[in-house]
Amino acid sequence: MVDWATLPNDMLVLISKSLESSFDLVKFRSVCSSWRNAAAEPKRRLLPLQDFPIIPGNGGSLFPDSALGFRLSQRIILLIKPHHEQADSIIGGWLIKVKEDFHIPRKLSLPHPLADYSRFFPRRFSRVLDMSKFKVREMGREFNLHCLDTGGYSFNSPYTQKTVVKYLDSDEESRFVLLTILVSGYLDVSGKLAVFTSWDQAWTVINEDGCFCDVILFHGCFFAVEDDGRTVVVDFSSMKLTMVASPVFGGEKKVLVESCGDLLLVDMYLGIKFDAISLWNFEEEDYMEHNGVFGNEITHKIKVFKFVEREKSWVEVKDLGDKILFLGDESTFSASASDILPLYGGSVFFHGFVFDWEDLDTMDYKDLGVCEFTSGEIKIVRQHPEYAKLFWPPPPWITSPKLVRKLPEYAKLFSPPPPENRGQVLDNSQAQVKVRRSTRQRFQNNKYLD
Repeated sequence: MVDWATLPNDMLVLISKSLESSFDLVKFRSVCSSWRNAAAEPKRRLLPLQDFPIIPGNGGSLFPDSALGFRLSQRIILLIKPHHEQADSIIGGWLIKVKEDFHIPRKLSLPHPLADYSRFFPRRFSRVLDMSKFKVREMGREFNLHCLDTGGYSFNSPYTQKTVVKYLDSDEESRFVLLTILVSGYLDVSGKLAVFTSWDQAWTVINEDGCFCDVILFHGCFFAVEDDGRTVVVDFSSMKLTMVASPVFGGEKKVLVESCGDLLLVDMYLGIKFDAISLWNFEEEDYMEHNGVFGNEITHKIKVFKFVEREKSWVEVKDLGDKILFLGDESTFSASASDILPLYGGSVFFHGFVFDWEDLDTMDYKDLGVCEFTSGEIKIVRQHPEYAKLFWPPPPWITSPKLVRKLPEYAKLFSPPPPENRGQVLDNSQAQVKVRRSTRQRFQNNKYLD
């Protein structure tokens, strides 16, 4: 039996410095006194407390007169599991996002992990979660710019898209850089990149050709991708863009995500294409109720590419292995299926429009979807309990520690159905499915035409 308390101090220091998550560092220091002495207390990266100025436009402000500036918020995405010897093999855990309230200090909320809307928790849900009772793993962080108006209110900025932050120093009063994408209605700046540096206390809009749709901090560098897949690195000192990957033509939406030290590009094909016969057979009542199918960006295919720096190109990935990709509105992250649940291996979770021929209402609102990468099949998560349990509802063992002893029985409730029952609703209380049989049957063999 190895005595872990006798590990050399130099090795302990080296290990502790490699831990990026404050949660991991706290658990490291809790092992024993020698480990605690070898690792410094985790330093919390304090968010800038000052208000950021309005982003300038070409010859004027891009924002209404009531907008005073911006404030930055940070959210943390966590995976929670119970302390149970079988938890890793039968329970995928519960994925949450922790958001701190702007106006009430120390008040936290748990919005949707891949979106920003709030959820209504059951009455039995505790208002206090003791994290020492669970295994907690940090999956990622996201930043969000909020608009401040003259009435003293703050709200999610409709003028900026995803925001990423880079700290330049190791101390708490470090210098930092913000990078965001402008989505203002003004055509001359929509899709442009804006950079804020703490030492200049000013925004700079990079007025170069291109319409960018996503940004990420990868290996200490800012990467940005355009709608056509052309990818650049942003030099915040010179405000210059350097192309590092050629375009990838295909889908309409490009998303960047880091996975196991690699930079991946997710290419999402949006919209549904019908042939003339399918359009002719579409029931008039269905069209009148759900005409959003022709306007909403419904995801019907997903491809993944890997960044190859020496070739300055994206190379298509045919198999994700046990990787799981999560594409949120404000952040992306990845995990290994062995760390969550083997069932999820080779899956891409995303927040967007998902079409289901058995439930035409799904085309009207954004929902949580999952793409089984090997088969290419795209499903609505809430209709499949084996996937839904990772997100919603809160698992019973969160509020009832006594249920932890019954995890094997609990897991059976969410085990995937046998192949012959796949796609069927297991319980009418779990999902109310609105079916227009005649329409579905006419299209079941002709869903998508690429």
